[in-house]
Amino acid sequence: MTNASADLVLFLSGDLMFASRVRGAAANAELEFKFSGNLPAGDLDSVAYVIIDLSTRSKLIPDVVAEIATRCPTAKVIAYGPHVQINQLKAAREAGVPTVMTRGQFDAALPSLFVG
Repeated sequence: MTNASADLVLFLSGDLMFASRVRGAAANAELEFKFSGNLPAGDLDSVAYVIIDLSTRSKLIPDVVAEIATRCPTAKVIAYGPHVQINQLKAAREAGVPTVMTRGQFDAALPSLFVG
């Protein structure tokens, strides 16, 4: 985990079905889970991971990356999207997202993503 007091996975998406898989992975790692369409107002000190679904939230890039850096700088930021949406994946990398994956890569990594 990135921050000793951070215990929240913040999932920025519009995909309710996939959210259950991310919630399950977070629960397996004993992390809290929050599903949202955007960064929520208020304190984000407990955020360990911010995951951005580029297929539903690509318009948040790059503004949300700068906001994350300011509001929860210790959070690990991950963006993923369909492999065919090359421009969205590239835009996330260019905006400073340190980990950008295709949806398939993210799905494959999910069982162990929050462990360790």
